[in-house]
This record gives sequence, C-alpha cells and structure tokens, in this order.
Amino acid sequence: MRIKLLNTKETAEILNVSEAFLERDRWAGARIPFIKVGARAIRYRIQDIERYLDDNLCFSTSEGVRS
Repeated sequence: MRIKLLNTKETAEILNVSEAFLERDRWAGARIPFIKVGARAIRYRIQDIERYLDDNLCFSTSEGVRS
C-alpha cells in the first residue's frame, strides 16, 4: 500500500491558508490530523484533509465553527 503524504506547504496550498496557520493548528491541538516522520518532518494524508473539509462544511455564516 502506498499513501501519498503532503508536506506543510502542499497542504497549505490545497487549503488556501498559510503554512503558519497549519503550524498554529498543530501547536493548538491539531484540528487537521498530521503525521510526524522522524524528529522534525510533518506530513498530512489527503484523506485527513478531505475529512477536515467535509467536517467543516457550512451552509450559513451564522453556523458556529466546529473544533
């Protein structure tokens, strides 16, 4: 089985957010799951990114933000 892992820059581009946003997310409790490879490398699975997007889909601006 081969799983495509994305780095922080690739993930930020997909989500249209900054790399700093993802760094803060990891520091604050990781709403977007990530994988630590070795001591420093951070990777994201595309299926986790897709699940995050699905879980945060809103239909009104008055809906609360999920954590």
